[in-house]
Parts: sequence; C-alpha cells; structure tokens
Amino acid sequence: MVTARALPPAPDAAPLRRALISVSDKTGLVELATALAGRGVALVSTGGSAAMLREAGLEVTDVADVTGFPEMMDGRVKTLHPRVHGGLLAVREDAEHRSAMEAHAIEGIDLLVVNLYPFEATVAGGADYATAVENIDIGGPAMIRAAAKNHDYVTVLTDPEDYDALLAELDAADGATRRDFRRRQAQIAFARTAAYDAAVSTWMAGAIGQATPRRRAMAGTLAQTLRYGENPHQSASFYADGSARPGVATARQLQGKELSYNNINDTDAAFELVAEFDPVDGPACVIVKHANPCGVARGATLAEAYRKAFDCDRTSAYGGIVALNGPLEAATAEEIAGIFTEVVIAPGADEGAVAAFAAKKNLRLLTTDSLPDARAPGLAWRQVAGGFLVQERDAGRVEPADLRVVTQAQPTEAQMADLMFAWTVAKHVKSNAIVYARDLATVGIGAGQMSRVDSAMIAARKAQRMADALGLPASPAQGSAVASDAFFPFPDGLMEAVEAGATCVIQPGGSMRDDEVIAAADAAGIAMVFTGMRHFRH
Repeated sequence: MVTARALPPAPDAAPLRRALISVSDKTGLVELATALAGRGVALVSTGGSAAMLREAGLEVTDVADVTGFPEMMDGRVKTLHPRVHGGLLAVREDAEHRSAMEAHAIEGIDLLVVNLYPFEATVAGGADYATAVENIDIGGPAMIRAAAKNHDYVTVLTDPEDYDALLAELDAADGATRRDFRRRQAQIAFARTAAYDAAVSTWMAGAIGQATPRRRAMAGTLAQTLRYGENPHQSASFYADGSARPGVATARQLQGKELSYNNINDTDAAFELVAEFDPVDGPACVIVKHANPCGVARGATLAEAYRKAFDCDRTSAYGGIVALNGPLEAATAEEIAGIFTEVVIAPGADEGAVAAFAAKKNLRLLTTDSLPDARAPGLAWRQVAGGFLVQERDAGRVEPADLRVVTQAQPTEAQMADLMFAWTVAKHVKSNAIVYARDLATVGIGAGQMSRVDSAMIAARKAQRMADALGLPASPAQGSAVASDAFFPFPDGLMEAVEAGATCVIQPGGSMRDDEVIAAADAAGIAMVFTGMRHFRH
C-alpha cells in the first residue's frame, strides 16, 4: 500500500487551459476542438487526430514536439513520456510537483480527450491473433488512468457523447470544470479502461484455449436505466455487453412504452427459443410468460404458428411475450393484437404489421436484423453469494440420427418430428421440464417443479383445460409426443404421460433404473428414444 503524502487541497473549479487530444473514434472531434480553441484552450494532439484538426484550420502542437521524441515503433511509443504523464499527474498546488515541472519543462495538461484503439470491434470482425494484439492500446489506457487519478485537477473524456456536457460545464463554470464533474468523468474513465481490459483478457483466454482463466472479468455499457427490477422495491438497469448477437440489446424498438426488467428477461428467453427453429424449415412462434414458454408451434404461416402456440395455454399467453422466427406481417400482427401482449420481437416487420399495432400504444414492438445462432458458442454467467458461476451457453443439439430407440415400438416419421420438436422446446423450459407436443405444437408444458411427476401432471392438466375451453372432444395430449429434459428416475413420471395420452417419449436416458422405465414403456406399448444429452435449465 502506498501511503499518501499530505497534499494541499484542490480547488473546486479547475481552469482549462491546455488539452491533449488523441482519439481513434473521431466523431465530433473537429467540433469539440473548435469550441475549445474558441475558449482559448491550447491544443496538443497526435497522428491522425492532429492531422484532422490542422485540416480544419486549427492550431495544434504535436506530442512529438512536447516530448522531444518522434512517434516510433509503428506508433507504439508516442505518449509514454514524463512530459505527458507529468503534465497529467502533477498536483498543481504542491511545491515539490511544481519544482519538478519547472526543472523538466513539463507543462500541465488540464483536459485529456482519448478513446482507445477499437479492440472490441477488431475482434468482433474476426481478426487474426496478430492483428488483435496490435489493436491493444497501451498509451491510451495509461493516459486515461493518469488523468482519472489526478481528477482533482484534470478532466478526462473517453467518449464523444460527453463532449457537449464538457462544453456546457465550461460555460457554466467560466472556462473551468468543477469537482463533481471531474469526479464523474474520472469514474467513467476508470470503467472504460476496466471494460477494455476485460475485453482483452476474455478474448485472449479464448484465443489460447484457456477455459478456466485465473481471473475473469465482465463489462457492459449502460443501455437503459430501468424503472425498477423484478419488483418495484428493487432498482435495476440494463447493460449491453457489446457483442453482435441479435437480441434485446441490439433490437430496435419501433413502438410501445419502455421495456421493464421482466420484459427484457422474458423477451430474451422467447427469442433464444424461437431461434432454434430455422426459418428455412418454416415459420415458428414462441409465447413466453415468466421466462418459460407457454406455447410454441410451427405452421404454414406465422399467423398459423401463432394460433397454434396460443391454443396451448390461452390463459398464460395473456400479457405474454411473442417471438417469431421471420419478419412480422400484417396478418400475424392482427392475430397477436387480439389480446393484451407485452412485447413482440421478430427479425423485421413490414408497414402493415406496424400499422396493425399502432392502436396498441403500450405494446412494445422490437425488430432485429437476424436471429441469434442457437449453435454459437458463448458464456453464461450467474451470480451467487461471494462469486459467480460461468459456463458455456447450452448450444447442445441432437439430430434424429443421434437418437437411440430403446423400446419395442418404433416411432413413426410423424412421431419423430414431434419428438424432435418437443425436445427443442424442453431445452428452454425450467427444470424439471415436461413438454407434450402434437402436430409440431405444444399442447401442455410443465415447468419448474421439484418433481418430474408433478411437471407431467401439470402439463396434462393444462392440455385438458384447453380442451375444455376450446370445446374439443378430447385432450390434445391424446396421441402426443412427450419430452423430458432429464431422465426419468422412476417409471412414475413416464406413466403420468402415458395416462395423459402420450404415444411416444424422448428423454436423455442414463438413470440407474433405465431398464424399469423401458419395461414400463414397452408394457404401455409406446415408443421411447434416448438422446444421451440432458438440458437442465435452473
């Protein structure tokens, strides 16, 4: 620990006389520098930033003229010099610091404007290892941290969105910045370098195959301050991690009131599930309530898929989230508008769909450019007391060729299609998960129960309830395929499904009592297949 030497108190207002500007993102650069120069601020700059300012007719001093050293080593060394860092770190009221500045011809730097090499964008663009390394900024973070540490005297800007705030502050404080403003900017600056380092370390861990690095860091950029969290007494906010994965964080909101914490969570669950269904194979619709699907279906059209999904559990669909795997059009939008719906998300929406929702002022319509890749690798994080868990995203998938039929009865082609459909849905249902499906639509879903038997019973009851509501002669679970996200430890859960009318079952297998479960299936005359893969979702 470094013990602080007693230093003179800093003033509230710090005059801004000299600025160092070195940016990769040159958005708003000329406008900012012109405004600073108009307020009598001397400009020091580097490379491309200096060239742009000169082209704009501004007087600029090169950093090389300040340090007495040219930029060298492909630009790797240009600002790492005492005349730069001394100007940023000097305590203006301290006699020893002033003496050092005079002895070594160090001038104070009152404003640092730096944004970093675009490392995150470089990696996202698929750059090779050497190119990624070359885009790791060294001098920028060093200057930012120096300026942020010495925020008693120095103002630091790391993002063009703060340029207008700086100019407003200078106008309000007669050419100076006040302590509170400098402190806010220092916090933003430290968060930026932390996020940058997190991006570098996370990328490098993956690039060198380090699955469990000694330290993990995560970072995000504030996307939205939320009115509250899961409940009104909880504060909350939404951060984007900067990845290109299509979803809520990258979607465009075309209409509706502000998204809530629960909206965001549920919409993500819905969109990730609907992305499992390739649009090439036909339209699909997912309806989610409280992060669990309450209806999922494929259809000849999106409107048909929505109707089939809605008929799984009309009660739960009220106030739900709807996700589609294709662009929303008017016919489907009119169907959805028939009941209260919180959010609709789709990869696009035409003018007719937007018009159909126009009267539903509170309905949020989100569009993306594409669907997320259900097979793409990635990490999932979950906080626990004193730490957090990190695992790979569940991108596991089985194909029909991977299945093992373990019963005397063989599934038909139609049954196999329903089994694969139900299995896909079960992957996204909270454990213990039981899904009944028929004709590529869910007809009963049991989620989040402590007992697999209870999930099977609840799903069957939901199916019967919809039969009663729709006036059907029998439960839609009759003749259904059933998926279980994990193995049946005993035959009882399987028998609940059989009593509900299931004719075939898909499950991972792997129980100590698999033989008993298989024997029960054979006795009931149903087909059963093992996947060898489970999909717990807690």
